[in-house]
Amino acid sequence: MRLAFWMLTSFALLLASPSLAADASDLKGLWLVTDYPAITARAGESTSVKLQLQNTGLAPESVALSVSDVPPGWRAVLLGGGSPVGAAMAATNESVTLQLRLDIPDGAPTGSHRLIIHAQGSDLTADLPLDVTVGEVQPAKLTIKASLPSLRGTSRSSFEYAFTVKNEGDKDQLVRLAAEAPQGFETSFTEEYGSQEISSIPIEAGQSKDLKLKVQPPSQAPAADYPVTVEASSTGVAANTSMTVEITGQPKLSLTGADEGRISVQAEAGKPTQVSLSVSNDGSAPAQDIDISAAPPTDWTVTFDEKKIGQLSPGEKKTVLATLTPSSKALAGDYMLTFTASDNADSASTDYRVTVATSTLWGIVGIGIIAIALLIAVGAVARFGRR
Repeated sequence: MRLAFWMLTSFALLLASPSLAADASDLKGLWLVTDYPAITARAGESTSVKLQLQNTGLAPESVALSVSDVPPGWRAVLLGGGSPVGAAMAATNESVTLQLRLDIPDGAPTGSHRLIIHAQGSDLTADLPLDVTVGEVQPAKLTIKASLPSLRGTSRSSFEYAFTVKNEGDKDQLVRLAAEAPQGFETSFTEEYGSQEISSIPIEAGQSKDLKLKVQPPSQAPAADYPVTVEASSTGVAANTSMTVEITGQPKLSLTGADEGRISVQAEAGKPTQVSLSVSNDGSAPAQDIDISAAPPTDWTVTFDEKKIGQLSPGEKKTVLATLTPSSKALAGDYMLTFTASDNADSASTDYRVTVATSTLWGIVGIGIIAIALLIAVGAVARFGRR
């Protein structure tokens, strides 16, 4: 029984389907349609609404177009292909795209208004109601907020501040960016995850942009707090925020000869020679626990009267006495000796040219040996020459 019931039901549906299709195919008429039959606009601005003139199953004909119930002072224009039109013709089962442009005057009262768009053919008409609500105009407003408004580092650091600019008005804005920093500080703007420098950026109404400010202080900037002001501005509106660059200071060591910068000395093989070194701090922070060292040639020895300097304040200098002893086997000639001063943050080095001469005692001994050899030779000749 159940099988027979379902077979009868299916057969009935099959018989009904052509009838349904025929009903759909019999649909004929002229329509005006839009995706958005109710919109919101602002006084003093223009807005546009897209329309479609749809012809279903009718012969093509010219259809007159018009708009009624337009509030006083408003301007309503129907456009086709970008130009004002008074009529349109849609082919059978085709549509024509139209556009209604509304110019709403300044001072138009807030509230809802219903406009009627008409399409008038020879026998048929189509009407489309359009509800337009005039809302209050929000004044232009920008806000700016920094994620971390204060950063700390040395004068050699690069400071990067992330901040957000929001357009809280009803209109899209082209926002200009500017930074006011102390003299010698370099500033630049990029998008948060971008690398291209920018000076302005478009921000849509109600939207925000994440940006980044890069600040590069002078390498010799003293330790201090430096203010930086960021401003975002557009026509008739601006917002700003303050940021702080905290420079902690950085030592900068320098090492050279204490005798008017002299970096050469004469020495004698196997004998100690003293060298005066000048260690200075040219940076903006104290240098702590400075180690003095040397890299001498093989079998040379170097000692210091002060191998570690506890502290050097910015601008302070100190003289260190080094005693170097060339190897007793060193040949006469020039040698390079490297001195280094270093702490936890910086280091400096200088090369000393050491000219080594052999000892005069060895010269005298050599002359004596040569003289003795000559005397022996002369004696031998005199003795054996008589024979």
